[in-house]
Amino acid sequence: MIFTIHFLLGAVLATKIKTIALFVPLAFISHYILDAIPHKQYSLDNIFQKNWKNSFFDFLKIFLDVLLGILLVFILAQNLFLALLGGIFATLPDGFTFLSIIFQKNKILKKHFNFHHKTIHSSNKKISIFWRIFIQILIGILAIIFLRQS
Repeated sequence: MIFTIHFLLGAVLATKIKTIALFVPLAFISHYILDAIPHKQYSLDNIFQKNWKNSFFDFLKIFLDVLLGILLVFILAQNLFLALLGGIFATLPDGFTFLSIIFQKNKILKKHFNFHHKTIHSSNKKISIFWRIFIQILIGILAIIFLRQS
């Protein structure tokens, strides 16, 4: 899933549950649950291949995605602190993935990368591109609705 969807769901969990000890682990776990659902995301091949000189547009996509997620939370959330905290914990696994690209010799980060990308991600499942995009839009719309009600 794209960053915005993870961030919005984490924000929803935080603003609905309100107890940090409960929503932090749930927001974190929600990342893996969302990534297990077949979805389409933009290519970050230059980053994954450490092709830094050609990675500007990959980083630009990430930046715009992060900006959209945070902007939506700022606009929609009534309890900004909880919403941002939930969003951060929901996106933390992708932060670990990025760190595993930088620190390839770190065994813990490597195990996380293998779990996240080889076990959880559903890119091998045969589902049409329409449904892969539709499910993200649907989750995003539902998250926006629930976030507005918090």
